[in-house]
Amino acid sequence: QVQLVESGGGSVQAGGTLRLSCTASGRTYSSYAMAWLRQAPGNEREFAAAISRSGVTTFYADSVKGRFTISRDNAKNTVFLQMNSLKPEDTAVYYCAARSRGITVNREYDDWGQGTQVTVSS
Repeated sequence: QVQLVESGGGSVQAGGTLRLSCTASGRTYSSYAMAWLRQAPGNEREFAAAISRSGVTTFYADSVKGRFTISRDNAKNTVFLQMNSLKPEDTAVYYCAARSRGITVNREYDDWGQGTQVTVSS
């Protein structure tokens, strides 16, 4: 089990950028696949991006592909989500998540952060 703490959310105008960070506690961080999921008001939590243990493999939801980039620094126990060309429909609470069983593109992650709000105005 890992404890996850997100940071970097905020309010931006459409077309702007934000960079989210998620720092994990625990010596086995590098053995976890990591992901970012998001939940808008009234909607279910949805997958946005994921990265494998080594960082070599990444997956993105079609809605963010080409605009968001997930990366990780295993030496610093941190995963990032660089968000460019933000749209109002990207407004949501963004959650960092970890999975010991390897990368997946759904919501089946084991450990979750508390979430950070991202608001994009038109």
